[in-house]
Amino acid sequence: MALTPTTKIKLGFTAPVFSLTDVVTNELVTFQDIRGDNGTLVMFICNHCPYVIHVREQLLALANDYKNEGFGFVAISSNDVANYPQDSPEKMKELALSENFPFPYLYDKTQEVARVYNAACTPDFALFDAEDKCVYRGRLDGATPGNDVPVTGDSMRKVLDLLLIGEKINEEGQVPSLGCGIKWIS
Repeated sequence: MALTPTTKIKLGFTAPVFSLTDVVTNELVTFQDIRGDNGTLVMFICNHCPYVIHVREQLLALANDYKNEGFGFVAISSNDVANYPQDSPEKMKELALSENFPFPYLYDKTQEVARVYNAACTPDFALFDAEDKCVYRGRLDGATPGNDVPVTGDSMRKVLDLLLIGEKINEEGQVPSLGCGIKWIS
């Protein structure tokens, strides 16, 4: 497993549109369907990555804590399922149901959505404000497997709270997320 950081790109871009299948409902879901009035968090995750597994409980808590505050949440898996069958839509559905995901879990079969979002790792986060402009591409918190830092979601919670009160998000202080590289189709 190669440790990969979120790709640093200029913020302020408009959320790319997508239409992907929700593995639980088998319905197509678009960005418009999941966007929140106060902002939207697009998360690139997968089933098998130890970095995602390490923070998954906090991702669920975060969505449960902020969905009633006007934020939309979505998780997308873009991994190559031929070589990583544990990330298949069937396994994604099993996980989403067993963990009671409070957000849609979408499958990006062509990896096109991961590419337009410049996703590089799992977990990889793109937070958009009420105008669908990207304001944050950083980490959930400082916890990674084995570093003994508690998983709190404090970095993401701080920026969600700033959006709620209408404060500007500091681009300079954003620390990239770290995780497994997305498993690209070869």
